[in-house]
Amino acid sequence: MKVSERLAVELPGLQLKNPIMPASGCFGFGDNRYAKLYDLNKLGALVIKSTTLKERVGNPAPQIAWAGQNVLNSVGLKNPGVKVILEEKLPALRTKYPKLPLIGSVAGATVSEYTEVARLLSTSGLVDALELNISCPNVHEGGMLFGTDPKIVAVLTRAVKDVSRIPVYVKLTPNVTDIVSVAEAVENAGADGLSMINTLLGMKIDVQTRQSVLGSLTGGLSGPGIKPIAIRMIHQVSHAVSLPIIGLGGVETAVDVIEMYLAGASAVAIGTAHFNNPTACADVVDALPQEMDKLGISSLSELISQVRSEH
Repeated sequence: MKVSERLAVELPGLQLKNPIMPASGCFGFGDNRYAKLYDLNKLGALVIKSTTLKERVGNPAPQIAWAGQNVLNSVGLKNPGVKVILEEKLPALRTKYPKLPLIGSVAGATVSEYTEVARLLSTSGLVDALELNISCPNVHEGGMLFGTDPKIVAVLTRAVKDVSRIPVYVKLTPNVTDIVSVAEAVENAGADGLSMINTLLGMKIDVQTRQSVLGSLTGGLSGPGIKPIAIRMIHQVSHAVSLPIIGLGGVETAVDVIEMYLAGASAVAIGTAHFNNPTACADVVDALPQEMDKLGISSLSELISQVRSEH
């Protein structure tokens, strides 16, 4: 079997030649420093930075801080707004990479903002699927507030599905008591897939200044320290719903990717690893076949079927 066939994964709206993609925000709109290090056609897909209806300037500085091997971020969904993204950012990205699957990340402060951004992105012909960011812990309105109540999640998901012409993935927050009930609400509301998990709400205090190291006090914790939580939650959710899952949270290596698959994921996004290794996604793509050989895995699509049949 060819390497391309071994790594290929088919998800709603997405024909992935491999399962690896940068998490939302990491590669901007294909225009930041990470995105310029290699040919992005090497990726399975690209998730763009979260898009809001109007421009957002983000949270007060500092927006990023290290917490051991992990990172606290409080960027606050900084982006130029959907009009600029549709007129400038996405056309440039699509022109340069016409065959690369693109996932539009949607954020907002109200249901109407989510639905309008989703409608505009989904009808543009510039993205292949949507990811609803209902789980961002570093904004004071919208974001995680939508993702913690199953009833609200269902209303939002259904509203976006009603206006979207392309598949909709919902990004789940780990900052809940029962993530399974949220996932079930998303499935019942008609979502096509899930992304999980987003960052955990965290804080770090500088003992010299006695102040938070972040300008907005708290932020989203990501990095290798959250991977066991991600694995546990993906395992729980994959046993409860039939939706495909894009797994993320602390992934750094090809072995981490396979662990995500064994938990129930169907594709994998990489985020914080880029701080230490800017070519993390490409390196994992290259390393996957060898790790699969060691474990007797013939193809990822077969592994998905095996894991799901055991659930």
